[in-house]
Amino acid sequence: MSPRIKRIGLMTSGGDSPGMNAAIRAVTRACAYYHVECFGFKRGFQGMIENDYMELNARSVRNIIQLGGTILQSARSKEFLTEEGRVKAAANIKKLGIDAMILIGGDGTFKGGQVLFKEHGIPVLGVPGTIDNDIFGTQYTIGYDTALNTVVEAIDKIRDTASSHNRLFFVEVMGRDAGFIALNSGIGAGAEEILIPEENLGLDRLLNSLERSRRSGKTSSIVVVSEGDKIGKNVFELADYVKENLPYYDAKVTVLGHIQRGGSPTCFDRVLASRMCVKAVELLLDGQHNVMVGMMNNQIEACDLDKALKDKPTINKELLRISDILST
Repeated sequence: MSPRIKRIGLMTSGGDSPGMNAAIRAVTRACAYYHVECFGFKRGFQGMIENDYMELNARSVRNIIQLGGTILQSARSKEFLTEEGRVKAAANIKKLGIDAMILIGGDGTFKGGQVLFKEHGIPVLGVPGTIDNDIFGTQYTIGYDTALNTVVEAIDKIRDTASSHNRLFFVEVMGRDAGFIALNSGIGAGAEEILIPEENLGLDRLLNSLERSRRSGKTSSIVVVSEGDKIGKNVFELADYVKENLPYYDAKVTVLGHIQRGGSPTCFDRVLASRMCVKAVELLLDGQHNVMVGMMNNQIEACDLDKALKDKPTINKELLRISDILST
């Protein structure tokens, strides 16, 4: 292990995701185990700029593993986008004697970390925390599993109303650039159609599918729509379009919104966060940095941070095929 790592900084940034507190706990307790001091910056990069931090120890993170959100809070910092802001952030990190930073968040967080490393030589290590699961180099991101379960539970409840009133529901879920939540929750909740950014299925196919469902005897249907779907209309326009072309459908819209971010993390997310963050601390102590930890084939591995940002994860085509079969 590298003898020079004596203090590790920690932050959460970007959209919050369930399991971030489990990640904070794991970093802090791994640091305590290896006799390394741990400092947490509040509100992400903005906290770095304002030197808003707290010293973390094994006892200060007790009873947080089950909590959603992040005790360090999160924010999007416009000031960090400026050179002056980054100079302030780097100066505060160095003034505290922090040898390396662990950044928990998504691609925006990692880009900020890259800049800190390239402009100011501060070693960084990324931990993927985002409900969208849209980070290359890991099969799962912290918070994704919890978000899926939240969405499936919500759709199950919506289906009760859809069945009771013979209605068609369009359910919009998060995923501006990636359809992982929509595809997996749609299959898990038995949706009749799933619309995602990666596949433009077209309006004709949607109408044909819904018409086929009606002819087969279905009296209610669920269409899961990723917010970044490329079909050319937003979820409300989609509902109006269907009502115009298939007037026998009573089409309604539910936008799940930010409930997908909240809630107590699932066991999977708690364990994933714990494994990733212990590994993150150990990688820094072994002299590695400018990498991201990820889970591949149930193993926690390091992925070059530049590659994690440059490449994009691909949607599982087999799940699309299964979705088509099961919507019959």
